[in-house]
Amino acid sequence: MTRALLLLPLAAGLLAFVIRSDSARRSLLLWTARIHFLLALVVIGKFIAGDLVTVCPVVQAPAPELASQWFAYDPLGLLFLGVTSLLFLGASQYAVTYLAAEKRDPGEDADGGFIFNNAPEAVFTGCLLLFLSAMTAVTASRHLGLLWAFIEATTLLSAPLIYFHRHKRSLEATWKYLLICSVGIALALLGNLFLGAAGLKSGVGLDLAPLLAGAGALDKPLLKAAFLFLFVGYGTKMGLSPFHTWLPDAHSEAPAVVSALLSGALLNCAFLGVMRVNAVCAAAGLAEFTGGLLVLFGLLSVITAALFMLGQRDYKRLLAYSSIEHMGIIALGAGLGGGAVFGALLAALSHSLAKAGLFFTSGLILAAEKTKRISEVKGLWRRAPRTAALWLAGFFLITGTPPSGVFLAKFIVLKEILALKHYWLAGAFLLFLGILFAGMARVFISMTFGEREARPGERPFEEQPGLLWPAAAFFACVVLAGLYLPAWLQSLLAGAAGNIGGKL
Repeated sequence: MTRALLLLPLAAGLLAFVIRSDSARRSLLLWTARIHFLLALVVIGKFIAGDLVTVCPVVQAPAPELASQWFAYDPLGLLFLGVTSLLFLGASQYAVTYLAAEKRDPGEDADGGFIFNNAPEAVFTGCLLLFLSAMTAVTASRHLGLLWAFIEATTLLSAPLIYFHRHKRSLEATWKYLLICSVGIALALLGNLFLGAAGLKSGVGLDLAPLLAGAGALDKPLLKAAFLFLFVGYGTKMGLSPFHTWLPDAHSEAPAVVSALLSGALLNCAFLGVMRVNAVCAAAGLAEFTGGLLVLFGLLSVITAALFMLGQRDYKRLLAYSSIEHMGIIALGAGLGGGAVFGALLAALSHSLAKAGLFFTSGLILAAEKTKRISEVKGLWRRAPRTAALWLAGFFLITGTPPSGVFLAKFIVLKEILALKHYWLAGAFLLFLGILFAGMARVFISMTFGEREARPGERPFEEQPGLLWPAAAFFACVVLAGLYLPAWLQSLLAGAAGNIGGKL
């Protein structure tokens, strides 16, 4: 089953480059996403039934008959597999409608950039499917060298997707993304070298299971150096401040469907890389060292997002800074340990769905208003009422207004901060969350209910169902997560938290 999950999008991606028919290529994209999601459900279902993993005190290791040396699933990998596959399912439906609209209306926006263009669709679809294959491999990798290689592959495969609009701003954002993330991934490679050196005496290599089992014998100074390099390297890809500088440009210039996958799935892959190494360090008795770094940079990311969000003029860049905020919350929860890890993982799940829905909606706004400038988008509820409703709903969900999974996750993290008696941290956390809410509220309310004059030749905007329902479905899932967590999801989240030293 693991092989099918890895090979299906790989084969479909390569096939997409040679198919000449646009309709056949779009069908390939849609059916690959559907089958991948069904396969992911089967694998997760086996875990829930107790057939895939054997529970151990520190790590839940794959059963020998289903494990391979390089690829296997534990609860942490399964959680991010499920999130990635679900997001790609919604993104594929959105992309099919988006690509069809591109052929009908290749117009320019008010800033001189293309909203839709006639770039080769085969490149876009092929890279999109290969991107899914690389992210799936990240979730399944049990060898930290392979994990590094597949995280680097996600960078290379997503770069053409960011450049889809073929505008000078898209080119600038793509090069910035490639250069900064490549520097980060080079630092992560040095981290792997230090990690290998830390285990030379015990001969454990970079396989995750032997590393966890023999963590006590690792050289502690070298292990600390390895974590520092890997944290900075993967933290760059994750979008933690101050390594986040590629993220606002890439999210702003990429098509909405790509921005959704970058924010909702790609950042999670980098977080998974950090957590794999963090688990090794925790097993070696360095949980306090690694946890302190995660808390520090997590809080710094929340503060950075709050301050930069106040001056944003582009609503897609605003959403990008919101992603930096949530990556900070996730890192903060993971660093605190205990029950906060459960909150961090719930935050990762809820943020992915809510942010993907918001980026989908931002694509509708761009198509309707022909601009990304906040000041030029007013009165959405008159011109595109269903889009406006989704936009406002997304704002309440992503800022943690109850009931939502985002609210529940933030509440769990805050409760753990107070339980640990870090009152200064709790105060700073609440203060900057309040600033973020106020900054986003001003923008979203103005865009939804503000007034502006009609533009010459302006036509009513057609809100296509294929672009609406993926966002609506994701928002519904976030609301449900805030009202009720089913037993199977609690089991998966608790198992994933156990993989990295947390608890329910």
